Amino acid sequence: MQLIELKDVYKTYHLGEMDVPVLKGVSLEVARGELVALMGASGSGKSTLMNILGCLDRPTSGEYWLDDQLVSGLPRNELAHIRNQKIGFVFQSFNLLPRTSALENVMMPMTYNARGISDRESRRRAIALLERVGLGDRIHHHPSQLSGGQQQRVAIARALINQPPLLFADEPTGNLDSHTSEEVLKMFQRLNAEEGITIILVTHDAEVAEHAGRTIRIRDGLIESGAFAHEGSMAGAGGAI
Repeated sequence: MQLIELKDVYKTYHLGEMDVPVLKGVSLEVARGELVALMGASGSGKSTLMNILGCLDRPTSGEYWLDDQLVSGLPRNELAHIRNQKIGFVFQSFNLLPRTSALENVMMPMTYNARGISDRESRRRAIALLERVGLGDRIHHHPSQLSGGQQQRVAIARALINQPPLLFADEPTGNLDSHTSEEVLKMFQRLNAEEGITIILVTHDAEVAEHAGRTIRIRDGLIESGAFAHEGSMAGAGGAI
């Protein structure tokens, strides 16, 4: 079953009297439980496509179906609700609160969760996730007391706290050395294989994309290859670990 289905999506930005087309008819699918790389150079439309897929922006035209729901025309408040319930984000710059512990950083998205989960359950869930990413002994450390790789692990745990079915990792190893990058990418593979989380790695780096089961390549606002599973080489859930 498809978790994501994009049908002939266009995105045009209006700058004064000038129209700037960025996406020019994008169609693609991502199945539940896939680990996919979205790859493109700067200016390819990669970030705009991620913003639409992540419900941070809406297309100018076309359809976006997420988890069997047509979301492309929803108002921004409803998109925000969907992001909170169904999508996690991991960014290159970690985006942790500097004066807050790892535990509190991970618990933070629960503040905006409408499911009425207690503080005790939020804490239990956050500790379990920090243990899952190998930071059970660092839960009270602040970001300045953690290495770059450890900060990214905190960010991954935070992205998973609301148990979303979909996780976006936007250049997640851009600020990490090669050894730490490999550790983080293998963590994504394990989360995909063991938890069944659908993960989209957004990257310009071919070495990062190699960790995915399929690579969708975008160039000049158009999909070059890999838009559908049968076009790419499906290596199973998450590939080799």
